[in-house]
Amino acid sequence: MAKLKKSKNKMKTHKGAAKVFKKRQSGSIKITRQGINHNTGKNNAKRSRQKRKGSVLSKSDYKRIKDLI
Repeated sequence: MAKLKKSKNKMKTHKGAAKVFKKRQSGSIKITRQGINHNTGKNNAKRSRQKRKGSVLSKSDYKRIKDLI
């Protein structure tokens, strides 16, 4: 039986990035919008609704972020 060679050097997950970005099954990265956790009473209802929806990371940012998660 041949032994599988494992790589010693692995990238660690950046925990701060992992809490903000989620990888979709298609490979694209979903981001949550900032400013929805607390102090939201001052925002109007339209703004709160819009922030509930996530958005997709742009192609240029994807290249930078993909190694962190």
